[in-house]
Amino acid sequence: MLNHSESSARPLRLLCAAVALASTLAACGGDKGAKSGQALASVNGEEITALQLNEELQRSGVSAEQAQQPAVTKQLLENLVDRQLVINEAVKEKVDRDPQVVRAIERAKALLIAQAYMQKKVGAVTKPTPAEVAAYYSEHPVFFAQRKIFDMRQLIINGSDIDDAVKGVIDNAKSLEEVAAYLDAHKVKFSRNQIQRSSSDLPPELSSRLLAMKPGQLFLVKEGSRSVLATVVETKEAPVTLEVATPQIEQYLFGTKNKEAAAAEVQRLRAAAKIEYLNKAAAPASAPAAAPA
Repeated sequence: MLNHSESSARPLRLLCAAVALASTLAACGGDKGAKSGQALASVNGEEITALQLNEELQRSGVSAEQAQQPAVTKQLLENLVDRQLVINEAVKEKVDRDPQVVRAIERAKALLIAQAYMQKKVGAVTKPTPAEVAAYYSEHPVFFAQRKIFDMRQLIINGSDIDDAVKGVIDNAKSLEEVAAYLDAHKVKFSRNQIQRSSSDLPPELSSRLLAMKPGQLFLVKEGSRSVLATVVETKEAPVTLEVATPQIEQYLFGTKNKEAAAAEVQRLRAAAKIEYLNKAAAPASAPAAAPA
């Protein structure tokens, strides 16, 4: 994992790699290359620059060390050349004027501008303080200090096979094996599964229900087209200390602050704007709550 200084230095190292490649290609191309500076290639008159290559390096996930390898940067440059060839041909055939393409470009542009604006506005959100982290930790003991591991066994049955007879067996069965024996005897297909889930993975109300169940008690859960008959075989203590949980809590609280800041900004813009729904059928029944852009 990169620390802050490493992540800050990476784009600079990637840019240096791109500029180094530009210098190499310029040296091979004579005076014209030297004068063009940041230009790395020209495709039918359309220049590909070192800045474009640097952005390609960042978006491709190439590490700073890999970016120093000429073979990597040259391959990415070739990718840019190929892309420009396709773009040139698309423009020649007026694909860029296709209404569907135009709408997609406009939507992408609008999203990019909106995201850039929101990043600028919520960029000042502060990192959660140790006190905030500690408070969240103590307020959610099921996730941390009182975390439990549930060892469960399951029978997975097609939902269409759960008829009244099967329901009756499930309601009166004292064990999972009793239900399995009935399904086998009546040629009802099912599969077995064994899983572990922690109380930090489950909604608090579900964790509370599991903890309140008697050992071996059966419960049925519908998952799409299938039904899962399960029982908790064992419950284990698996507490997480504040020190271990801190990075996860910080990430969650920071994300929550960002969402709240974004929602507040959208609400502010709504309050200051004059919004009129020209199509009454599309108008909301009441003023909608602000949602993050």
